[in-house]
Amino acid sequence: MRKIDVLFNEYGLSHQNMTNKLIHWFCVPAIFFSIVGLIFSIPVGPLPELLPFLGNFANWATVVLVLILIYYLMLSTPLAVGMFFFSVLCLALANFIDLTFPGKLWMISLGIFLISWVLQFYGHKIEGKKPTFLRDIQFLLIGPAWLMHFIYKKWGLSY
Repeated sequence: MRKIDVLFNEYGLSHQNMTNKLIHWFCVPAIFFSIVGLIFSIPVGPLPELLPFLGNFANWATVVLVLILIYYLMLSTPLAVGMFFFSVLCLALANFIDLTFPGKLWMISLGIFLISWVLQFYGHKIEGKKPTFLRDIQFLLIGPAWLMHFIYKKWGLSY
């Protein structure tokens, strides 16, 4: 069995309840975005000079997302492609919010982060099982890929 399948099976064990799953469908992408937004908010310092080819996307969120996408690539190339497009969407939304509400991205992201985590823990209370990331931190990255794999299955794509 591939490592990605083992990780999805383990993650899925604590995500059986339909209410918890529904909460995850909203909150996992929201948490992913909020983290992108929080990291995007960190002052860029020398990054634009070091990475001029990135233009407006020369920020810490892009650097972190590249590392995360390398992790996904090691697990599954097709899932890495899907997560790449979702990551680009998160970066674009963070950039839009930053341009529309200068200096407010971190506050908006923090609010989304806190509300989403409260709902996530509520979902796990309903489920009656602790979140898997409490056992292994890599499950913080498996959650978004786990949702993506359901999208792939629905579209008839292999992951």
